[in-house]
Amino acid sequence: MKRLGLVLTVGLLVGLSACAKSVWAPDDAVARAAYASDKAPSITLVTVINNGSGSGGHSGLIINASQRVAYDPAGNFQAEGMAERNDVVYGMTPPMLKAYYSFHARKEWHVITQTVNVSPEVAETALHMAQENGAAAGGFCSNAVSGLLRKIPGFESVPHSLYPKQTMKNFAKLPGVVTDKLYEDD
Repeated sequence: MKRLGLVLTVGLLVGLSACAKSVWAPDDAVARAAYASDKAPSITLVTVINNGSGSGGHSGLIINASQRVAYDPAGNFQAEGMAERNDVVYGMTPPMLKAYYSFHARKEWHVITQTVNVSPEVAETALHMAQENGAAAGGFCSNAVSGLLRKIPGFESVPHSLYPKQTMKNFAKLPGVVTDKLYEDD
């Protein structure tokens, strides 16, 4: 019986992964959107939490490397001036970053950010891994984020998780994490 459950679970995961929506902005759009921040190289876990139930609703990453991008697996953030390639959102200028957070924070949800400063090399590794990761299927944001984090030097201790809130709790155990919360009422 356990074997049947495993086969069904694997089949479901394979089937859902086939539902990943591939978005591929042209080179000129990505080049126009590119933004390099003057902030320290960092990786920020973004977790969206339901204000009523306290459950996690979404996971994403802000990677500040040679350019600042959002890795928004299975996300649906859209804004003028951005470009997306398979869940990597280019053009994360300060106003765009604010729009990204505000898109997720509203009356029913708040956003928790957890930032870890990293070396330029680690930030660049994270950026390249996100770019190579491919699009995530709907509902698999935390799976994609935690899977990516485990491959980044210094983040290997973050266990793989399907649940945004669990990924957030695991990320909080990393040294040097700075946590902020954003509430909005619109």
